[in-house]
Amino acid sequence: MTTTEAGATASSEQTDCGEHVTHGYHKQKGEHLKRLRRIEGQIRGLQRMVDEDTYCIDILTQVSASTKALQSFALQLLEEHLRHCVADAALKGGDEIDAKVDEATKAIGRLLRT
Repeated sequence: MTTTEAGATASSEQTDCGEHVTHGYHKQKGEHLKRLRRIEGQIRGLQRMVDEDTYCIDILTQVSASTKALQSFALQLLEEHLRHCVADAALKGGDEIDAKVDEATKAIGRLLRT
């Protein structure tokens, strides 16, 4: 893990060769964390609503907003994965591109089932 200028920690992995591989979302990591904290606040709000015996429809409205926020985050992350990881694999060619496209296709399938 490395620290960016903004003080956020960038996620990276080492390959078998010891090279550092940076994930597609690393440039937006701070923004993503901020967004996830807002979503976390929405979920805490849901807990509070249930604890306070809030009207069902009002809770469902908040569930819908939270779900939409998570779906939007997932789509952004998927786009970054396609632009970074899949595009990089396409440049390398061979089996790696097939593996990355298969991985992305499965991720899209999981998103569509939710």
